[in-house]
Amino acid sequence: MTVRDLPTLNACLNATSAVLLVVGWTFIRRRRIDAHRRTMTAAFVCSTLFLASYLAYHAQVGSVRFPGTGGARTLYLGILLTHTILAVAVAPLAIATFVLARRGRFDRHRKLARFTLPIWLYVSVTGVVVYVMLYRMRW
Repeated sequence: MTVRDLPTLNACLNATSAVLLVVGWTFIRRRRIDAHRRTMTAAFVCSTLFLASYLAYHAQVGSVRFPGTGGARTLYLGILLTHTILAVAVAPLAIATFVLARRGRFDRHRKLARFTLPIWLYVSVTGVVVYVMLYRMRW
């Protein structure tokens, strides 16, 4: 694997996190607590691996300019802006939500998870969208 492969790896980790988040949410809705715990831990690990890979990539490559113009560029920048702002917010939210669950503070975990889950899911999905727009679409 080379540095050129990291954006694809990052998109796969984001996509995997998104799927795991939905599956984990489904498990808790069905009161399958142990399955929820394992699935959400896997989502947390995927997101942590993503962050490490993302930082490694950008430490080596720097920023990557979007090649499109016009409406496509406006759309991309709008998605990137919301993705970036919420990605900064989701890191401490996910950590806090995870720690609360691990400590058995489930009332507080539930209250925080109501905010964390949709933000985390949005960031994971838009991370894949940003990847596709930046690296896979031909403008």
